Amino acid sequence: MPVKIPDLLPSKDILESESIFVMTEDRAVHQDIRPLRLLILNLMPLKIVTETQLLRKLSNTPLQVKIEFLRTISHESKNTDTEHLSSFYTSFDEVRDKYYDGMIITGAPVENLEFEDVNYWPELCKIMEWTSCNVHSTLHICWGAQAALYHHYGIQKHPLGSKLSGVFRHTALKPRIPLFRGFDDEFDMPHSRYTSTFESDILATPSLELLSVSDDAGVFAVKSADNRRVFITGHPEYDSDTLALEYSRDVKKGLPIDVPQNYFPDDDPAAKPIVSWRANGQLLYSNWLNYYVYQETPYDISLIGA
Repeated sequence: MPVKIPDLLPSKDILESESIFVMTEDRAVHQDIRPLRLLILNLMPLKIVTETQLLRKLSNTPLQVKIEFLRTISHESKNTDTEHLSSFYTSFDEVRDKYYDGMIITGAPVENLEFEDVNYWPELCKIMEWTSCNVHSTLHICWGAQAALYHHYGIQKHPLGSKLSGVFRHTALKPRIPLFRGFDDEFDMPHSRYTSTFESDILATPSLELLSVSDDAGVFAVKSADNRRVFITGHPEYDSDTLALEYSRDVKKGLPIDVPQNYFPDDDPAAKPIVSWRANGQLLYSNWLNYYVYQETPYDISLIGA
């Protein structure tokens, strides 16, 4: 898929070096195609890293997608240059009257806080409520999934006691649904979080469907019955070294952190991790974009939510 991005976005050079087809705005204007409009609310501190990970996963279908990045104004990012934010990110006030085929809400390293104690929680609630009428399908990742399950359905997150970090084996409870089309019978996915969502809470909510679980990592995938909200508690977009970098960061901070499970060969942090989730992670994003966004969104996107 030609991912349509701003001409000077730093991720462009990284993606092109990996032979990933990205289309600049200048080239896209010469194609007579209505691209899917996709908004990414990036709540992660290392925004350029997350941008690149997500764009990499959104780049493997024939669809043309115009990407826009959104940030919260009520929180000041300390890890991303203000010039980058002002050049490539927009605010909610600037998009509130627009419509989008799809949206991604990322995770954020705030799991140990109560939702209401997160300084941008009121702004995030406005954005999540806005998606009901202005976005056809929204994909929520990790803490973003927990936040949306709480906001839309009142489902609480629960502390794990210690960080869940590693690569875990999963099964699809409904393997025939389009989200898991092409998946293996069992598949690996990375997780990195301090809190969990109870399976019983999902099953007790009639408007939600539990799609995938892990014996060790718990709930992985959930969706709303109308397909307009998808919740993923792990990180299918993670690079091969993301968990290693997180582990090294936590060790340097002196945090009581265990070696990520099922990740380093022989649990040796000096060894190079072997990626076992890349293909299925790619499929998850491609399937969501194809079957839950492209196949279902109205051509006139102003009719979303009608």
